[in-house]
Amino acid sequence: MRVSNIVFVGLVSLLVPALALDNGLALTPTMGWLHWERFMCNIDCVADPQNCIREELFMEMADVMVKEGWKEAGYEFVCIDDCWPSHERDAQGRLQADPKRFPSGIKKLADYVHAKGLKLGVYADVGKNTCAGYPGSLGYYDIDAKTFADWGVDLLKFDGCFMPDWHQLGEGYMNMSRALNQTGRSIVYSCEWPLYEWQHQQPDYEAIRKTCNHWRNYGDVYDQWTSVTGILDWTADHQKILIPVAGPGGWNDPDMLIIGNFGLSHDQQQTQMALWAIMAAPLLMSNDLRNICPKAKELLQNKYIIAINQDPLGKQGYRTLKADSFEVWERPLSGNRLAVAVMNRQEIGGPRRFTISVATLPSWQLCNPKCNVTQILPMYQEMGVQNLLSNVMVQVNPTGTTLLTVNPIKSYT
Repeated sequence: MRVSNIVFVGLVSLLVPALALDNGLALTPTMGWLHWERFMCNIDCVADPQNCIREELFMEMADVMVKEGWKEAGYEFVCIDDCWPSHERDAQGRLQADPKRFPSGIKKLADYVHAKGLKLGVYADVGKNTCAGYPGSLGYYDIDAKTFADWGVDLLKFDGCFMPDWHQLGEGYMNMSRALNQTGRSIVYSCEWPLYEWQHQQPDYEAIRKTCNHWRNYGDVYDQWTSVTGILDWTADHQKILIPVAGPGGWNDPDMLIIGNFGLSHDQQQTQMALWAIMAAPLLMSNDLRNICPKAKELLQNKYIIAINQDPLGKQGYRTLKADSFEVWERPLSGNRLAVAVMNRQEIGGPRRFTISVATLPSWQLCNPKCNVTQILPMYQEMGVQNLLSNVMVQVNPTGTTLLTVNPIKSYT
């Protein structure tokens, strides 16, 4: 590749984190399963009982998460999205689950999930209604927070539809944050505040980080490659705003992992997994764990990628280079290590070679005097000891990503 065509992305006054929401939660990105992208608002349990939004779906996912190694890999949350409630609150003004689809109630479902050693997430909305038209929490923040705590809920995804005045978004999200904390129960708080405010103005990320454990910035992910690349492009274009606010206790959320569904090739699935790890993103799968192909399962449970995502330093990665239809993303890791993703954005032809060196990756300075390089994707391979003048060539499939870790070797001279 031609070094003259390289565009380096200047960063990094980006590494001083803002103050986080002080609830002691989400010190590493949240990992789990969320129903929305795969199962959406399917409430026809007569015609499609296997895939409709009912308590059995979440019980079955919890069963599989324990039996098939998902819990052991780190995925601990089973999360309900929209379309679970009744259309009416009860006589005390509390949300209640749809009695036909959740006859045992959310408390019993939480007990079931907890008995598996997992945690339960639930969905609500800051406005008058949820996005699918079910009762929202506007005017009921304290009641709903107490209800969720009484049920034993461990995570709240709080959407932003149907707010009468967008100027009230921040106040609404802060009020629910306060209400959750006042319950005394540890409830991870997943917000969509910036997603809805970006339509009007640049959000106040300092306030968001003090309010939420993670927050959506961009539109919903779809089961298609252009959706994944759209999220990556938006994130890279706004990384100078996003990077400083990410860290233990608060994370930018690029939306669900769609690995194991229908729309992505295996190379594209590897790209999503690698880049979500680089971005220190919550890893919330939306797929059918009861029927997932072995290659997707192996990718989602890859311990080396998960270790990058869950790295305790908690610094979000960023795009550092665009050149010749390649992108390089990197993430600082604990122990002065580095994760590097080389993505081939070309959608034609065959595998292409990219050379990693001090010219294409300034952070290669870590290899002075020496470093150890390990390839994680597309397959695990020890690439040996390198030095500052080394040129490491990787081959990247169209729409695929090569993921590496770089570990400096200390000199004891």
